Amino acid sequence: MARTCHTASQPFYRLSSVGTAGIGDINVACMNSAPGPRAIRSLRKKLLDWFRVHRRELPWRASRDPYRVWVAEVMLQQTRIAAVIPYYDRFLARFPSVEPLATAAEPEVLRYWAGLGYYSRARNLHAAAKRIVAQHAGAFPAALDEALSLPGIGRYTAAAVLSIAYDSPLAVLDGNVARVIARVCAMRGDLREPRRWKQLQTTADKLLACEAASDWNQALMELGEIVCTPVNPRCAECPVSRWCRALALDRTSEIPAPRKKRAPVKIQIAAAILRDPKGRTILMKDPGAHDDVLFSRMWQFPAVQVQAHAERELTEHVHEVLGIKLSALEALAPARHGVTFRNITLLPFLAHLTQLPKRPRTRVLGLGELDGIPISSATRKLAAAAQDGQRSLLVCI
Repeated sequence: MARTCHTASQPFYRLSSVGTAGIGDINVACMNSAPGPRAIRSLRKKLLDWFRVHRRELPWRASRDPYRVWVAEVMLQQTRIAAVIPYYDRFLARFPSVEPLATAAEPEVLRYWAGLGYYSRARNLHAAAKRIVAQHAGAFPAALDEALSLPGIGRYTAAAVLSIAYDSPLAVLDGNVARVIARVCAMRGDLREPRRWKQLQTTADKLLACEAASDWNQALMELGEIVCTPVNPRCAECPVSRWCRALALDRTSEIPAPRKKRAPVKIQIAAAILRDPKGRTILMKDPGAHDDVLFSRMWQFPAVQVQAHAERELTEHVHEVLGIKLSALEALAPARHGVTFRNITLLPFLAHLTQLPKRPRTRVLGLGELDGIPISSATRKLAAAAQDGQRSLLVCI
C-alpha cells in the first residue's frame, strides 16, 4: 500500500488568516488554504530541531529495533510512560526478541504483563509474534498492509512502528498529536468524532516531514506529551507557537474540547479467600464476575458481583462454583479498583477450611507464591488484604 508523501507546497493552512476569523472558518482554512512552501518548511524545521535537543531518553529509543518499538507502542496504549518503563524493561529482559516471545506459553507472557492491565494487548502481542516468526521470518513486516493484518495492530500502531523503525512516510495520530494539531488549527468540538478524526489524520498526513518520518512523529508526540498538555500548556516553550491559531485567539484552554466521558458506574465485587491449615489458598480459572474487565481470564479468587448482601451472595456463589458451604466468613479491609468508567469496590472475605476443595481449573498454593502465576491487579489487591489481615491477627495474638 504505497503512499504519496505531501510536500511543503501542498495545502495545509494560511498563516495570515488567524486574525479575527471565526472558529468554523479557521477549521476550513486549516484544511484547505495553502501557505508558501517556506512556511511549512520552517514549521517542520523548528519542531525537528527542538526534538533533537529536548528528546527524552526512553528505553525504546535506544535503537530502532522494530520489535522493541512495537512492544513499547502496545504497552503505551492506555498507559502512561512512567508506569510503562519498569514493565517494559522486565518484559524485554525476559523476551529480548520476537522468537522467545513467540515460543513462550501464554501464562508466561501474561505473568510478565501482569500489572499493566488491558490483557488483550498481551494476548494479541503474543499471537502476532507467532505469526511474525511463522510468516515473516521473525522480522516485523515493513509493508503497511502486512503490518495491519497482524493481531492487535491498528492504523496508529502500524504507522508508529513502521515510521519509527523503518522511517516509512506514515503520519501517526494519537491523543497527543491530535491535541497539537487541533490547537494549531483551532479545531473545536470532540476530536474523536469520526469526521473530525478523519480531518486530523488528513492534516497530520500533510504536515508529515517525509524525509524524517521517525523523528517527526516522535517530535509531535513528545510535544503533546510535555509541552502542549491538556491543561496549562507551556506555550512559551513551544517551538511551533507562532503557527498556533488557538494561541493567537487565546483559546488554548478551550481547544480541544473536553472529551465526553461515560458516567461512572459503581460496582461491588466480593471475593472469597479460602485458607487451609497450611496457609494455602485456592484460585480459579473459570468465567466469573466481570471476568473480562476485572480478572482478565487469569487465575483469581472465587468472586462475584454483589448488591445489598455481600456475605450471603458470596456464600451462594462459592457453593455454586466449588460445591462447598461456608459456615463463617471474616470481612477484610475493602480495596478500591478502577477499570475505565467502573469504580469498583473489592470486598475480600476470609474463610478457614480444614481442606480445600479439588475442582477442575483450580490451583492450590500459598499467598506468597502468587508472583509465579499470571494474576490481575485486582487479585493482587485481594491477596494483599488477606496478608494484611493475617499480619494483624498475629500482632493481636
